Amino acid sequence: MIDQTHPLNLLIEELKKIPSIGAKTAQRIAFYIISLPQEGADKLAKAIKAAKRNTFYCSICNSMTHVDPCQYCTDSSRNDEVLCIVEEPYNIFSIEKTGIYTGRYYVLLGALSPLKGVGPDELKIEKLEKRIKKGNIKEIIIATNPTVEGESTAVYLAKILKDFNIKLTRLAMGLPVGSDIDYADQVTIKKALEGRTEIKE
Repeated sequence: MIDQTHPLNLLIEELKKIPSIGAKTAQRIAFYIISLPQEGADKLAKAIKAAKRNTFYCSICNSMTHVDPCQYCTDSSRNDEVLCIVEEPYNIFSIEKTGIYTGRYYVLLGALSPLKGVGPDELKIEKLEKRIKKGNIKEIIIATNPTVEGESTAVYLAKILKDFNIKLTRLAMGLPVGSDIDYADQVTIKKALEGRTEIKE
């Protein structure tokens, strides 16, 4: 067992704090970093410091950026009439990878969670409402995560945004491609049934 004060153990403990990184993964990453040549380790440390120092939230959409406004807000080729609302900045990358969405974004920086002390004020809903009033938005896509917090956030958003007389849509949810229905949870199957589509020839 590694001594608790060992530098390697301290690195593992810090890596374990990253969401979805367990003890074994943290250990593998730590050993990879230690095995790097000094130059490689220095480059990694420099990249982390630079990213931390030069990255901040966009003043318009709250995405992570190094210029303000961000690339999604200043890109003139994007559709101003469609706004996609996501929970976190990294959700944007997942949507962008599909290559089919060309509208604008708004990042809530979280989801409603009374137990964690996250309410409407923490999600900057007032800022969102101001943006909608100023813009020419015709459709809002609520793309919160399919979790209890994400669902309650979607319901809350739908309730306060319905007065704007704008088309509100929610990302379809259900069984992922390539999965086995036996391994799906009840919520996933329920959503898949609710979002079923007609088969046409």
